[in-house]
Amino acid sequence: MILFSALVAMGVLIGTAAHLPLPVFLASSAAISAWLLAFGAREGVARLRHR
Repeated sequence: MILFSALVAMGVLIGTAAHLPLPVFLASSAAISAWLLAFGAREGVARLRHR
């Protein structure tokens, strides 16, 4: 069920992204990528501190 929900969510997001102008899509993609990188770095640092 979780996989199905993830696939439906991806379909909705990809469908929405197809209707955005390219600069808006690229800016939002860059913002999401930066947030994910920051989150991953923060989690990695926290994991190393708790060893």
